[in-house]
Amino acid sequence: MKIGKLQKVELRAIWQNEASDFTPWLAQEDNIALLSQETGLDLEVISEERHVGPFRADILCKNTIDNTFVLIENQLERTDHSHLGQLLTYAAGLEAVHIIWIAQRFTEEHRAALDWLNRVTDENLRFFGIEIEVYRIGDSAPAPMFQLVSKPNDWSKAVHSSAKSEDLTETKSLNLEYWTAMKDYFEQAGTRLKNQKPLPQHWTNFAIGKSYFHMEALISVRNQTIRVQLVLNGPNADEQFEILREKYEADSLEKVASQLVWQTKENTKASWVHLERKADVSDKSDWEPQFMWFKETLEAFDHFFRPKIKQLP
Repeated sequence: MKIGKLQKVELRAIWQNEASDFTPWLAQEDNIALLSQETGLDLEVISEERHVGPFRADILCKNTIDNTFVLIENQLERTDHSHLGQLLTYAAGLEAVHIIWIAQRFTEEHRAALDWLNRVTDENLRFFGIEIEVYRIGDSAPAPMFQLVSKPNDWSKAVHSSAKSEDLTETKSLNLEYWTAMKDYFEQAGTRLKNQKPLPQHWTNFAIGKSYFHMEALISVRNQTIRVQLVLNGPNADEQFEILREKYEADSLEKVASQLVWQTKENTKASWVHLERKADVSDKSDWEPQFMWFKETLEAFDHFFRPKIKQLP
C-alpha cells in the first residue's frame, strides 16, 4: 500500500481575503459543522459581517443547545492586539456569550490572554482560540484542519461561580454530579449528541440543529422519574408543533416509542414531545443504566426529529 505525505498549503493560496473568501466559506453549513465538532457547540449561522457600531463582526451564530449567541472572528495570519480588542468590543455590543477567535497562529501572549479570560469570567462567558491549517496529499483537494489551542474549563467555571454565590443545596449538588457523570459516560461511549455544560439544575439541554428547538434531559428526585423531551419555543412554536404533529405523530409512536406524548399548553410559547420512565436518581448504583436510557432515547429523538425540523419553514 502506498502511503501519501501531508503537504501544508498556505492559507492565502486558498482564501485570498478574509471577508470576501474565508468568511463566506466558513459560514456554509458543512464548514460551520466542522467548527461545531471542534468546539462542542452546535452552531447555526445568523449573519455575516454583522455591524457593531462602526465595526463589523465576521460571523454571528446561535448555539442551538441553549439558544445563546456565538461570535466568530477570523484572521488569516498570526493573532494581534487589534483583533483581541475587537473581539471584546463585539462581544459586549452583541451580548455574545461564546467567542471564537480563529487565526493562522496564536502568539503565546494571546493564547495566555484567552486562558486568563476563561479563568476570571463566570460560566456565562466562554472564549475559544482555534488555529486553522490546510493540507493536501499529492494532488488531492485541500482539506482544512481546526486545532483548539485555548478553551474554557467548564468545571473550574462552575466551581468559581458557586464559590461566589450561596452554597449549593444537597439537591443541586446531586444534579451537578449527575450531569457531570452523564457527560463523562457519553464521551466514553461515543455519541454525536452535543449538550450544554453540567449545571446544578434538574435539566440539561441538547442541540437538534435549529434555533428555538432543543432536546432536554430531566431528572426528578421527588417523583423518581427521568424524562427526555423535544422542546419548541419562540414566536412560531404553536404553528410548527402542529405541522410536526399532523405529519409525524403516528410515525413517531412506531419509530421512537409507543409511549411518546405530544403536548402543548394554551397561552404559552412552548410545546414539547416527551418520553418518561421511573428511575431513582438518588441511587448512584443505578446511574449507568439511567445514562444508557438517556443516550438511547436522545439519539432516537435526534435521529427521528432532526431532519424533519430542518425542513420546517
